[in-house]
Amino acid sequence: MWINQILYCLLAVAGLCFLNSVHSQEADSSYTPQNLTCITHDLNTVHCTWTTASATSPEFTYKFCPTTSASDCSETKDKRTSFQLISFDHPGNVEIITLHSGKAIAKKTFVLHENNISLVPLTPRIERLSANFSTQTLILEWKDGGAAFPYELDALWEIQILRKDPMEEVARETYHSVLTKSDTILRWNWTSDLPLECTTHYVRIRCLVEEEHFAGSREWSEWSQLENVPGQDKGSVSKVYPVDPLVPVGSNLTFCCLWHKKQRFISLGYDRCSPEQCPTVSLSNQSMLIYVRNVTVNDSLKNVFCNLTPEADMQFLVGSVLFVGYPPDVPQNLGCETRDFKEITCKWKPGRPTNLLGRRATIYTVFERISGRKNTAREVYSYKFPIPEHQKTYNITVYASNSLGHTEASNSANINQRVYPQTPSRLYVNNNSPTSISLYWDLPGNFKQIPLHCQINRSSSTTHLLQDVFLDGEGNSRYRTSIDKLQPYTTYTLTVRCATAHPLFWKWSGWSKEMRHRTLEAPPARGLDVWRERSTDGDTVKIFWKPLPASKTNGVIQSYKVSWFPPEMPENFEEVNQSRNSTEIKLGGTDYVFMIVAKNQAGSSPPSWINSAEIPNDDATTENGIATGNGIYLTWNPDSNVTCGYTVRWCHSFGSEPCAVNWENFPSNVTSAVIKSAHFQAGVRYYFSVYGCKTNGFQLLKHVNGYTKELEPRAKPVFDMVETTSDSILIKWKDIPIESMHGFLKGYLLRFAKEGEDANKLKSFDLGRPYFNITEPNKKTLKITHLQGKTNYCLKLSAYTAGGIGPEEEKCALTKENPEQLILAIIIPVAIFVVFVVLTSILCYRKREWIKETFYPDIPNPENSKALEFPKDPEGNPNSKTLEMNPCTPNNIEVIETQSPCLKIEDTAMTSPVAEDLPEDGLDSETESHVVVSYCPAIIEEEISNPTADESAGSSQVIYIDIQSLKEEPEVSGVAAAGYKPQMQLPVNSMRNMEEATSAEEDLDNAEGYRPQANTTTWNTDCLDSPTSIESNIANVSFGSPCSINSRQFLIPSKEDDDSPKAINTGWSFSNFFHSKPSD
Repeated sequence: MWINQILYCLLAVAGLCFLNSVHSQEADSSYTPQNLTCITHDLNTVHCTWTTASATSPEFTYKFCPTTSASDCSETKDKRTSFQLISFDHPGNVEIITLHSGKAIAKKTFVLHENNISLVPLTPRIERLSANFSTQTLILEWKDGGAAFPYELDALWEIQILRKDPMEEVARETYHSVLTKSDTILRWNWTSDLPLECTTHYVRIRCLVEEEHFAGSREWSEWSQLENVPGQDKGSVSKVYPVDPLVPVGSNLTFCCLWHKKQRFISLGYDRCSPEQCPTVSLSNQSMLIYVRNVTVNDSLKNVFCNLTPEADMQFLVGSVLFVGYPPDVPQNLGCETRDFKEITCKWKPGRPTNLLGRRATIYTVFERISGRKNTAREVYSYKFPIPEHQKTYNITVYASNSLGHTEASNSANINQRVYPQTPSRLYVNNNSPTSISLYWDLPGNFKQIPLHCQINRSSSTTHLLQDVFLDGEGNSRYRTSIDKLQPYTTYTLTVRCATAHPLFWKWSGWSKEMRHRTLEAPPARGLDVWRERSTDGDTVKIFWKPLPASKTNGVIQSYKVSWFPPEMPENFEEVNQSRNSTEIKLGGTDYVFMIVAKNQAGSSPPSWINSAEIPNDDATTENGIATGNGIYLTWNPDSNVTCGYTVRWCHSFGSEPCAVNWENFPSNVTSAVIKSAHFQAGVRYYFSVYGCKTNGFQLLKHVNGYTKELEPRAKPVFDMVETTSDSILIKWKDIPIESMHGFLKGYLLRFAKEGEDANKLKSFDLGRPYFNITEPNKKTLKITHLQGKTNYCLKLSAYTAGGIGPEEEKCALTKENPEQLILAIIIPVAIFVVFVVLTSILCYRKREWIKETFYPDIPNPENSKALEFPKDPEGNPNSKTLEMNPCTPNNIEVIETQSPCLKIEDTAMTSPVAEDLPEDGLDSETESHVVVSYCPAIIEEEISNPTADESAGSSQVIYIDIQSLKEEPEVSGVAAAGYKPQMQLPVNSMRNMEEATSAEEDLDNAEGYRPQANTTTWNTDCLDSPTSIESNIANVSFGSPCSINSRQFLIPSKEDDDSPKAINTGWSFSNFFHSKPSD
């Protein structure tokens, strides 16, 4: 069964293939519609276009069916059609059929959705493009096309600005608007950095509609047609643009220079700006640009100049002037006020200066909104206008404008609260009494129903008072007030100012001009302050009184009246002139009570009473007061019998003039006081007396001495050296005068030092005290002990008070010599010397061996030298020793001294024949006991070259003699017994004869002990190459000084040779004196 199903499927596929081949033959693919594109301009109608491979022909039409219904189809010949967007709420099929003569030859079905439709606005059209050349601004106007859309939409406009030919884009700006279902004219401004006259500017626009609910894409519309503002760079003008520009501070400017076609450009510059700071750029064949950056107020009135050359080769100059400034600042402190309720004055401050003058200066316009008044002026900061009747509230606006900008400020207020009265004038005074006056003044203005607050400033020499006066405003401007509580017969200075009272207060008026007025006289207001002084014999009394202060006289004092009342007798009185302040009255043995009054033109002062009687007091004491710096503090004990107070009386302590009496009274309950006076001086002693006023007279209570301020003494204490011993000095000094003390004496300070030491250094009699302080002011002597005898001391003595230390009196004294010290000065050095000698002797005795070895060593004995203790043979005999002469060529010779000029022997050779004959082992072959000691002489510093074999045959040789033991037997050969001998320089023949000899010396017994190696009689101090040494034939002659083989020190000859010649140069040095004795 499944096989039958397969057969059916194969037949169906074959049928389909057949039908497809038939259809392909009938339809041509070049006529099939393709590339369907649909857009909408208004979200209402969709515009679709398509293409075909074949060219468009009038014989062909196209049937466009947006749905399957045949009624929605439409035919067109242009390969484009339109339909309503509302039909595509959901995805649908669009079928396009190509018809030829009404017969369908090709068709294609497209799936169309809103996503496939693009929203592209219609191409906008510029309605108007204009230019404001004064501000270099382009003004663009166009319709937004909002009527095409069914509802409000947001639109974005792109504006492109181009300039020059060929065109170059200089700006691309965006502008937002709202489409409101109606066509609206849109305006947009653009300010160019380049003057519009310099070149042609072009503008075009396009639009993009923003619909967020639209599913399709949103695309820009096509660009509108270009609109332009033509420039002046066509070769018809010669000018610099912009012309005299006005710009704000900080601006960047571009100037251009234009010239005719027949002119030639030379240069373009700005003031003194360098090309690096102000570069120039070519704009076209007839224009050049220059850039000026960040201009300041200092750049104002500078010039841009352009040099051109016309056909006649004459220089032609064009240019422009730059103006730089600020836009107007907001008017500051704007306020309006009235001074008399007749007109209003508005004032303000301009704020920051604009730096612009003339026709470019700021224009201010004042506008009052309620009344409609308006005024305009240039650079004026105030405006006045009359007050309209019944208008109290004002709304003022001030507009400030110039070419760079404009600002404004407003203020509104009730005029009753903005009253600034004018200054009062025409002051006038009328006396009411000695203590009261009436004051009148004028205040211009109509202040009806306005309360006023005025202040009257009155001042005298002693007082200053500000009096407030509240008045009702009047229309006649004349005001009056009374001033009370004045001082009689006192000159016052009066001034007045006024303002509106609270709550309408705004500002005080200015102070009026000063007016001076003196009040009337009145009787003195206070009684006199009196005192009396009895004479020594009590026969007279002198009455003193203090003049009244000016504030209490109440007029001019004309005289004083002193009255006293004897018992059962009429009143006695005395008139005293006003220039005096005391009078003297005889008592006649009777005490009286005196009354004193002061009189002026208006009357007499209250009376002052004083009793002339004085109650004796033998217990009055004297104390010191306390200085307070500006006064003296006094205290006294209270007295219950004192009924009319206490009196402190004082007088200056010294002076050539009579004592000036002064006093001060205190109530009965006061027991202390600080006495002050303008006449007190620091450092001056004053004497005070305290009196108690009792019913029957005055009683002296105590005396007090005092200073207002203590100072250091001005005088030195004078002292003398009364007695001087070997260890003490007694001094005595005198009192310092009181007038030189300037304070109460507290004590004395004493300093002393040895002569030559620092006199200002303090010396102390007690340990731990920096100076000797004599705290007893009455002490006048002092004994200084524990001094050194026969020593000069300088003493300084000064007095001190609470105010400081006074100057020092200095004297010097020499103490006497102390005999005990003289004896000690002799005994102590002698004892020290004796002890030193004894100790030195003991030390030398104990160290005598060491001293002897160090300073006086024994002469070394060769017999005791370990160097000569040779090994003995088996029989006990000492072996003979021979110094072996090894070949040793000295490489230099040191000349120790030169005693006489020597001749040089050319053929002298320093060789050793003995060394040539020795065997290689260096030992004597004949005698086994013979010991050969290798020896090399000391190196001579003078270099001698080795002789050749030919030269050695005829040259002299140095022979080294073997050292034999000093204790050998007498039968030893003569050569061996000869002992140690120095090397000798002998002729060769003599050397051979000496070798053949059987004996070289006589008396071998004389060889005992250390002896030189040659006979001292044969010592020759001449040089080896001297003529005398050459002529000598003596075989054993020793040349040079007797020296050791390895030492330059002289050898000491034997005693029997003391008469032999001595070497001239011994070569001894001081170091041998300290050379210790060798032990071997």
